[in-house]
Amino acid sequence: MDSTDGAPPRWNRKQAEAVHDMPFNDLLFLAQTVHRRNFDPNKVQLSRLLSIKTGGCPEDCGYCSQSAHHETGLKASKLMEVRRVIAEAAKARDAGATRYCMGAAWRNPKARDMDAVVAMVEGVKALGMETCMTLGMLDLEQTARLKQAGLDYYNHNIDTSERYYNEIISTRSFADRLDTLEQVRQSGIKVCCGGIVGMGEEPVDRIDMLVTLANLPEHPESVPINMLIPIAGTPLAEAKPIEPIEFVRVIALARIMMPKSHVRLSAGRTAMTDEMQALCFFAGANSIFVGDTLLTADNPGEDKDTLLFRRLGIEPMELEAQ
Repeated sequence: MDSTDGAPPRWNRKQAEAVHDMPFNDLLFLAQTVHRRNFDPNKVQLSRLLSIKTGGCPEDCGYCSQSAHHETGLKASKLMEVRRVIAEAAKARDAGATRYCMGAAWRNPKARDMDAVVAMVEGVKALGMETCMTLGMLDLEQTARLKQAGLDYYNHNIDTSERYYNEIISTRSFADRLDTLEQVRQSGIKVCCGGIVGMGEEPVDRIDMLVTLANLPEHPESVPINMLIPIAGTPLAEAKPIEPIEFVRVIALARIMMPKSHVRLSAGRTAMTDEMQALCFFAGANSIFVGDTLLTADNPGEDKDTLLFRRLGIEPMELEAQ
């Protein structure tokens, strides 16, 4: 990999592929070594995700139950009331979450919704939590308002490789996603960006996705890696699941390529054994979503996560000083 002063090392596919294809034990040893240089290996950051506006999205993402293009039986809802969002955030804080993520099924926010969105950010910040939002594409004015409100993170996943992207989404380009990420970065809001695996892509697409993320001007501070949850009524309902060892390889490669980023074990944990999750934590994952739901999909409840953490000797990560 190449490096320039003040910028993260640049990776190419050949370099990343060589790491990805290492003997599994060697890959895990390298990933754990990198992880220990940058993080406490026995601390995991807890986030909570709330759908503040569900369903009716005009995008046609092939994995998503909230797309208006798919017959999934999900009923569209209006934007939640601000006070209800803040009340849910307070419950999450009291249960141990330090970051609160709010997601709306939009292509982009409408001007009429921005006052409420800003109030949500301010209200959650006042609880002493980190804030994250995913609202689709943003314009300059919206980005500036979110920054002024104190938004810590903005999530906007690239989903997959540029090569495979058009197989999954046709209503928004790969370049559109990169443009939004750059706008968020320029505003001073931290970037949360990752993707989904198990959508029928090839291993090289997973590698290329991580090369794209690692070669951004700055590494995303948070990198969520999702395992596809096949949802009836979506084009990917019959997608073949990714093999557990292959998923762990993706986690390990993300940790090695983006050593200071939080790598989040995101959607799909309900389909993972405790042993698979333990391997992911060893490979460098150090963030999870807690709670019974993840937007519209099931997620392991707090009791199950607490038990797993106890068995592994893992403790929740405390909120860093702002």
